[in-house]
Amino acid sequence: MELSLTGKVAVITAASKGIGLAVAEALSQEGARVVAGSRTETPELAALREKYDVTFISVDLGGADGPSRLIQAAADRHGRIDVLVNNLGTASPRSSFLDVDDAEWQRVFDLTFFSAVRTTRAGLPHLLADGGGAIVNISSINARLPYPMVVDYSAAKAALTNLTKALSEEFAPRGVRVNAIAPGPVRTPFWTGPGAFADNVAASAGITAKEALNEMLPREMAISTGRITEPQEVADLAVFLASPRAANITGAEFVIDGGQIKTT
Repeated sequence: MELSLTGKVAVITAASKGIGLAVAEALSQEGARVVAGSRTETPELAALREKYDVTFISVDLGGADGPSRLIQAAADRHGRIDVLVNNLGTASPRSSFLDVDDAEWQRVFDLTFFSAVRTTRAGLPHLLADGGGAIVNISSINARLPYPMVVDYSAAKAALTNLTKALSEEFAPRGVRVNAIAPGPVRTPFWTGPGAFADNVAASAGITAKEALNEMLPREMAISTGRITEPQEVADLAVFLASPRAANITGAEFVIDGGQIKTT
């Protein structure tokens, strides 16, 4: 399917690994010019720069001025912005709501919610100036399926999903579409990295992290397909939503969780 993204300028936050990296690669393969924002550049992102029109911007997106610096760098380089993918988010395993202090609440909201607020606020004038475009927010099923072990993350993602709808209402008449993707567990460093969720689950169950990811978690979470989602699957959906093929889709939330959520 031709997605008509050749030459479009796409800004992606947290693009050095996981879902962000997969989105950067998928957009690049469709001919988009990608501006990837992250604190550090991974070897995988560097490899993308060798193959495609990808620009890496080293930036702390959790800071007050980081998002505007990323957007300005993209506009300075390419003269326009057509697509914005807000992908940044963070979570840490919590034993109880009572263990999360104000500093942690603020950190999680700065990275997971306010980074999207600030990047969108900086990016929208460019999207509007060029006649419109698309914003894709990477939310989570935890926005509607909160777990105590990620209570702060769930609240931040719920705020992001709500923001998506509000932005779509205001800016659809001016040509900017805003949608959200809500993944369940995805095979990213968020789950697979040292000391991440898979390691914690494996340690408590007396199994390997691989067994936890491939067998225990899909079973315990009642994932209908029997497996967690791959980053490329989220990226494929993001690229479609960013493209003119989705020209009349806005204000929508797309769940990609292998059937984990059972309610209608």
